[in-house]
Amino acid sequence: MDTRTIGQAGEDAAVDYLRRSGYDIVERNCRLAGTEIDIIAEKDRILCFIEVKTRKSGDFGSPEEFVNPKKIGRLIRGAKIFSARKRYRDFQVRFDVIALIGSPGHYALTHMEDAFTE
Repeated sequence: MDTRTIGQAGEDAAVDYLRRSGYDIVERNCRLAGTEIDIIAEKDRILCFIEVKTRKSGDFGSPEEFVNPKKIGRLIRGAKIFSARKRYRDFQVRFDVIALIGSPGHYALTHMEDAFTE
């Protein structure tokens, strides 16, 4: 599997997990302010901007370690633009990371709610 295929399979698994956990998926692969937000989901009037990181193994570090300050800054900028839309103005905003290690159908998934703040 190439990197793009691994990432897409991880995002699909993350969406399945979020739906089973009661989240509504608002948008996937949203491009705003020079970044791509993997998943935007909503639950209990909380708008969640979710970065998904997928790795075949943890040999080179945990997936969430690859969410660097530059990526965080871009996500925050994109989230501000998206959440300013009239429909979401009264929602709380949260930034989550979903880390997956393994292969499709055999992932160890970790959902880090409120992984970072503005």
